Amino acid sequence: MSLTNEIIQQRLTEKFGDLVGGFTTSYGMLQFEAPKEINLKVLNFCYDDPQLGFLFLTDLTGVHYPDQKGRELAVVYHLHNLKENIRLRFKVFTAIEQPDVYTATGLFSSANWMERETYDFFGIHFVGHPNLKRILNVDEMDYFPMRKEFPLEDQTRIDKDDEMFGRG
Repeated sequence: MSLTNEIIQQRLTEKFGDLVGGFTTSYGMLQFEAPKEINLKVLNFCYDDPQLGFLFLTDLTGVHYPDQKGRELAVVYHLHNLKENIRLRFKVFTAIEQPDVYTATGLFSSANWMERETYDFFGIHFVGHPNLKRILNVDEMDYFPMRKEFPLEDQTRIDKDDEMFGRG
């Protein structure tokens, strides 16, 4: 029997009940979310369940949603079942005041670098990570450049003409 998005959703709902939700499908890929406290349980289940078999972590990144109070930061996992060639997107959200999410490095070795990069750019702290420090930016940086906390352009510039950009 071929693995489908409906079977994946059913298996996750059977195991975690109401803790998993927000199931949607975008371009054929199933997406869902769960509380950050159970991210490792969900990842382990997706990995260990013989019917699911998501053994490959394709990508792990962060997203900043400044308008979602208490859910400003998200960690997005992209998992791949290579045998069935099906992918899955899993999200956990956290407040910007306490951006702690459990590390997935014990399950996926590839998560090491990706979690360091996500910490470096979004400030998400991966609890239990073996070497969580900046990987691309300088250690002296006291901000996280991918957060949407800064204007896209310098509002004090006087050397540009807004009419040239269709804003005049």
